[in-house]
Formats: sequence, structure tokens, C-alpha cells
Amino acid sequence: MTAQTAHPAAARPGSAATPGPESLLALAFPSDPQISPDGRRVAFVLSRIEEEDPLAPDADFARPRYRSHIWLSDGEGARAFTTGAARDGAPRWSPDGHTLAFVRDSTPAGGQERRGQLHLLPLGGGEARRITTLRNPVQDVQWSPDGRFLAFLSLGDDQDKRDERGEARVITRPRYRFNGLDWLPETPARLWRYDLQRGDLSEWHAPAVGVSTFAWLPDSRGVLFVSSLNDRRASQWQQEVFRLALEGPPEQLTRWNSAITSVVPHPDGERFAVVGRPEGQGNTEYSHLYLLGPQGEPRRLDAGHDVPVGNLVGGDCHVGAMPERPVWLDDRTLLFAATVRGSSGLFRASLDGPVTPHDHRPDGVISAFTANAAGIALIRERADRFPEVELGGAQVTTLHEALPFPARTPARVGFDTGLGEGEGWVLLPGGDQPVPALLSIHGGPHTDYGHAFMHEFQLMAARGYGVCYSNPRGSVGYGQAWVDDIHGRWGTVDMADLLAFFDRCLETQPRLDPGRTAVMGGSYGGYMTNWITAHTGRFQAAITDRGICNLISFGGTSDIGLRFWDDELGLNFHRRADALRLWDMSPLQYVEDVKTPTLIVHSALDHRCPVEQAEQWYAALTLHGVPTRFVRFPGEDHELSRSGRPDRRLTRLHEYLNWLERWLPGAGVDRAGEVAAATDQGERAGAMG
Repeated sequence: MTAQTAHPAAARPGSAATPGPESLLALAFPSDPQISPDGRRVAFVLSRIEEEDPLAPDADFARPRYRSHIWLSDGEGARAFTTGAARDGAPRWSPDGHTLAFVRDSTPAGGQERRGQLHLLPLGGGEARRITTLRNPVQDVQWSPDGRFLAFLSLGDDQDKRDERGEARVITRPRYRFNGLDWLPETPARLWRYDLQRGDLSEWHAPAVGVSTFAWLPDSRGVLFVSSLNDRRASQWQQEVFRLALEGPPEQLTRWNSAITSVVPHPDGERFAVVGRPEGQGNTEYSHLYLLGPQGEPRRLDAGHDVPVGNLVGGDCHVGAMPERPVWLDDRTLLFAATVRGSSGLFRASLDGPVTPHDHRPDGVISAFTANAAGIALIRERADRFPEVELGGAQVTTLHEALPFPARTPARVGFDTGLGEGEGWVLLPGGDQPVPALLSIHGGPHTDYGHAFMHEFQLMAARGYGVCYSNPRGSVGYGQAWVDDIHGRWGTVDMADLLAFFDRCLETQPRLDPGRTAVMGGSYGGYMTNWITAHTGRFQAAITDRGICNLISFGGTSDIGLRFWDDELGLNFHRRADALRLWDMSPLQYVEDVKTPTLIVHSALDHRCPVEQAEQWYAALTLHGVPTRFVRFPGEDHELSRSGRPDRRLTRLHEYLNWLERWLPGAGVDRAGEVAAATDQGERAGAMG
């Protein structure tokens, strides 16, 4: 598949001399690689950015939107399997490999749009057949191993028109809003079952508390699913595994009382593996692999592997599902993903031996995979290579070729900490002229920067900035002790690490101009940006994105606030003594000391770091006369920078570039017309004092 096949050349705006945010429009984003039962083919989703209505474009107001289709490959290139105006996703192979189940957003002639409806498409030829006509989309579609049933989660035909009607909401549950979902439904999504033999769709199980994940048992006689015993336990991330037979009520199998992210039935049908943390371990603990059975204590399968299960390396080109559920390759070997320093790869856990690498490159990231005994399909990327789909080790896409400017390769920079050497990178533009230096801070804090492709960083480098990014204490992939060292003390050793790293970059990279510097970050990175500017005036500009400034109000407004500070700091906002300590750790207490011009970026529907945090920071900076600009996006949540609506992503990047140009002038790139090119999708407020 060529870049032009994946995405028409017409989407290439700008030039190599003056790359801009619109370079995002040239890219096609792969997701959800699904290996066929015989291991010889892969189905995946390719999302590209197109005008919402290409037949009737608005000359005064562009509406770029994601459009996705399903692609197939047998290892020799790839071809589009679905086409047209509909949006397709979630391909799932039937066990015999003859049919592909998928979901489609479409609008029947004269009808209302039906989002995410289940379809079946024979691979031997023929038209797709729609199975569901529900008002709400279907999610997590899974074939039973014998091919008779399809199971999925959906709210069915439920409708909530209270906002539309202006009606009051009566709230009685501890958690009632969630990032990406907004208001949680009064009744959780149900588990549905479609019988292909009978052509019958039925509601299988209506849980009292939402099901987070499920998996079929090997004999097709039921599923295992993960849920909580009640809403209060759900708000505290206390989950259990249940067995649900084809007939009858569910049976609780565990007394886990803690978070579970995946459940994987063993081939014997009795035992099962989970990815999670045992009771007593919180958000700061790595997730690991455990084997459970009818009797006995959980047994850790990745003992001695002091890194987290799953890929936690941040990238901003992941539009769509990125599966990474562990897979039994046989009755003794489990394949799983793990994050190691700034990379992630695939590893094998054995029932009778240590963890061994299966496919791990220290300079790369496997961001998604599916597998069976016959083969593996995955998405691989590097800091200087766009994500590509692979089948059995062979690359089947050439998406990197669509990048409108050359990708730069970062240089590793080590720095000293109290726990040994820390790790970071600097991405420099071409040439030999001095350049402004940007310190970028990742979110989490228990995530990772590293070898994933970051369009934003590459764009900044192409525009003449040096981008410095690192993994201070609290980041994952460097051992549990590295994470634990910031427990209860945000804004101390993490700040010391970040500034030590930045100083090291300035020392080892003479092109970085210490007189033109900016600090920026999102989520926890936004918190650290606020904290740093409240404690030092060394930076000439700051950008705080979806950040935090008041730890007390965060506790009562965030969708994770009821427990988050207990895990991170051993404190909580509802206890008087703790509240005083949380205030001491809040940047807002020190806002009188901020002098750094600050761009604030936030989304109105962000329930992870609620927009009230940005509103407080903006108001306080304004009262103190700090030059500031607040860009507030409607209709977006915490994921704007990674998978938000394309036009809003462009606006965000334009705002970044304009702010940096204002306060760090002379990055060495012609920006004629940059301000005029910025679209106006965000709601702006400014006090440039």
C-alpha cells in the first residue's frame, strides 16, 4: 500500500520549507490490527482526515473529520476492504476465517444516523449485512470460539433526553460523569448475544454495575467478565471476575477487590489470567500478570519482571482502538506487551519459567497487537518512524511516506538523580543555528516518553525548536522504585529531575539557546508546568494543557478524584488535615510568584482534569497581571491532543506555535501568514497585560 493509496495526495498542504499543523491532514492512522485464525492475514482500520461532506464543502468553514475503513493484507501490501461514505471499524474474524464482523456508522436513506451498528461481511464476496439497528452503538464485539455466537456490549435503545428537555438530574451515585462519556447512563451497558444459527439477537445480561471487559470461555458455553459489586466499589477501582453461562445468573469467581484491566481464560477453561493489581496496591503500583483458578492464591506469572504490563509510551498518532490483551499461545505460554524504559515490546510468560523477550526493540514501540498460535499482527513505530502495520514480522503499510517533512531522530540525554541515571531525549531541527529550547513534560505521572512517534514534537523541530523530553522519577518502565519515589511528594524530586535533565540538555547540546526557553505539558505535565512557573522564573514562556492547579477542588470534580490522591499522595480532599497538605502542593497557592507568560489550553468536557482547573489558573494569572491566553475547546475531553476532532487539533497546534513565536522569537523558520492561518475553532479569552 502506498502513501497515496492510504491517503490522497490532495491532503498535503504547506511545503517542506514552512511545515505547519496542517501536516496532520496528510497522515493516515492505523489501528486495531486483527490476526486471522490461520495467521496468514491481518485486518486493520485505517483512519484518514477528510472534509465532513466532500460533495458540499463549506468554503468559509472547513470541517475536516476522521473517516475510517477496514483494510486487509496477506503480507503483500494491503487493500481497502470497505469503502464509501460510512465509517467502519472493529474488524473481527470468524473462527473459520470466512466472515468478518465489524461496526459501521451510517445514515440510511431518509433515516437517522445509526452509530456503531454490527455488520457481517463474507470474505468470499457479497454485501455487508447489518445485524443490529439499536439506537446506541455496539462495543467490544467478540465471536464465540465455535463461531455460533457474537457477543457485545451496548446500551441498546436507551435514551437520555434530560439535557435536551432541560430537566434536572438527580444524582445518588458516587461516580456520575466520566471522561469520554460525559454523563454516565442510569443503566449500564448490557451484554448482548447474537445467535448466527437462529438469527436471533437477545439481551444476555443486565449488570447492576458496568462491565469493563469480557472474554469467551474456550468451550463457548459462556464468558468471563470484569465488574464491581456496587457503585461505591467501582468508584474505588475495586473489581472482580465473574463467570456467565449461556443460561443462568453470573457467578463471582474472585475476591480480588482491586483493579483488573484484562481477563484471559486459560485453554483448560478452569483457570484464567488477569492483568491487574492485588488488593492493597493502588494506582502507583505496576499492573502485572496473575494466574487464578478454582482454588488457591493468585500466582504472579511475570515475577522478576520489574516493568508494567502494557504499552504506556505516549504517542499522538493513535486514532482508534489499540488492542494489547495478553494471548495464550499454548497451555503454558502467555504472550503480553510490556513497557521497558522508553520502549515497549512483546514478551512470553511461562507457567514454569522466567519471562523472556519475544519481540522487543529497545528503540521502538509496539503500540498494538493481536496473536494466536499461528501468527501475530501488530503496529510498530519509532520516534522517527510513523506507525506501520506488520504481519508475521513483515511491514504491510507505507504510511510514513505521507509525512510532509523529514522526521528527525532524537538524541539520548542522561542525567543524574538520587536513584541513578535518568533518561531523556532532545529532538533538534536541521542546520547549525541556535534554536529555542522547549521542555515538554508527560502526563500520568505514571506514563512514559520515549520511542513512540510524536507528530507534535516532529512539527516543533521542523519549525525550528529544540524539543527536550524525559522520564523523571514517577515515570514507568524503570522499575517500581522509580515510580514509588514521588509518592506523597509531587513537585519535589520530579521537579528536580526535570530541571536537571533540561540543564543537561543545555550543556550537551550547544545549539539550544538558554535565553529562549519554554516549559509545557499536559495533565500531570500541566500540573508540573504550573508548579515550575510558580517556583522559578527561568522560562520565557509556558503552555499548560489540561492541567491541574488546585488539588483540593480536583478531588471533588475529577472522574477519578474520589481515590486518586489517596493512591498518589496518601491524602484526600475530604479530610481537614489532608486538605491543608493538598493546598501546600497546589500551584494555585503560589500563583503570586508566577511571572511567566502562560498559554492555557483545556477542553470543556475533560472530566479527568476538569476545566475548572484551567478557569482558576486563568483567573488568578489575570488578577496578577501575568500575560495569559485561555483557549477553551467545546465538545472535547482529555484526549484532544491525541484523538480529538481534527480541526480542533489543528487549532491547538496553531495556538502553541503562535504563543512560542510571540515569546521566543526567531526560531529560524519563515512563519509568514501563520497567525492568519490559524483557524478559530476554540473559544478564546485573553488578558495580554
